Amino acid sequence: MTGAILDVCGLTKHYRSADGGELVVLDGVDLQIGIGETCAIVGRSGSGKSTLLALCAGLDTATRGTVRLVGHDLGSLDEDERARMRNRYVGFVFQSFQLLPTLTALENIMVPAELRGGSAIRGRALELLSRVGLEARARHYPAQLSGGEQQRVALARAFINSPEILFADEPTGNLDAETAVGITELLFGLNAAEGTALILVTHDLELAAKTGKILRLRAGRPEIARSLD
Repeated sequence: MTGAILDVCGLTKHYRSADGGELVVLDGVDLQIGIGETCAIVGRSGSGKSTLLALCAGLDTATRGTVRLVGHDLGSLDEDERARMRNRYVGFVFQSFQLLPTLTALENIMVPAELRGGSAIRGRALELLSRVGLEARARHYPAQLSGGEQQRVALARAFINSPEILFADEPTGNLDAETAVGITELLFGLNAAEGTALILVTHDLELAAKTGKILRLRAGRPEIARSLD
């Protein structure tokens, strides 16, 4: 496909506060991401980073503004349609891994493809498991894996459906510094090899500097957006 993978315009999100007022979480955010482009969203805790990620991925709906993901206006879709969009076009990596404890590493990787009804799922999952260096751990359950190994499984799972865009929310936040370096290398390596666009939320400015764009949020407003090209 051609054009922007993600096109965000005037994105605003308000919540009703306990005292009946409005809490402004995001206010007028614009963001465009092209094919294979990488972008980091940075800012202090509470600045709206994770809310922006959720809106871009169709996990939440905006108060105002538009999100077009792979050419589709997410605001015009219902919850089921957005879920189908995510399964078809989107991969996710979270800080907390979110592996299913009753499934093996290999089975966890296969889940999104099984939900989509793809073919040759096991072979693709085994390939990805090998690419993250865990082919010997295919039959291990999450409780039998270290934090770094669990995140490697989560990375492989994120790429099982060959997504157009990957959303990563603090992917190294629960890892020690040495393990985080390995996960970062895998994340950017897989992303480049698969030609996937990447939106990364992080507190780590060294990690953010590895992306092509940085969007800084302050109290829900875009403070600086700059290219590192």
